[in-house]
Amino acid sequence: MGLRSELHLIEKDNHYVMPQACYTLTLAERRAICSFLENLKVPDGYSSNIKRCVNVKEGKISRMKAHDCHVFMLDQLTPAFRGIVHKEVYDPLVELSVFFKELSSKVQNTEVLDKLEQNIVITLCKLERIFPPSFFTIMMHLPIHLAQEARIAGPIQYRWMFPIER
Repeated sequence: MGLRSELHLIEKDNHYVMPQACYTLTLAERRAICSFLENLKVPDGYSSNIKRCVNVKEGKISRMKAHDCHVFMLDQLTPAFRGIVHKEVYDPLVELSVFFKELSSKVQNTEVLDKLEQNIVITLCKLERIFPPSFFTIMMHLPIHLAQEARIAGPIQYRWMFPIER
């Protein structure tokens, strides 16, 4: 069918090699992201010390709490991945980050929520073109309904569970 021809097996010397997907990071790229996060300084009380969650040598991030993931998605994802991942991967991730940043703002405008509701569908379609179907669980469908929920219930800082989890 010719779908995703860049991921088709390549024959080399009597065996086949599977090429890396565009969203796969090399160890050097993972180390660059981890070293950015390790050197990141944030104001007191903004988030936990993310330096404790980063292992630069292995290029891994672990033990992040829900609030840390939220802060990472809103503020740290964009500069951490800039210039490291392909543009077709970076742009939808930035759009998703902007969506959550607008959604979690303290003041919400219904016109902005209408735009968010329209744009998130396009953003998720861009992500579907990049990531495999196994990535799209029910949690990836949830953002479609979040703008409508914010319109009904108001700003999310009055409803979120971060203070209770702490």
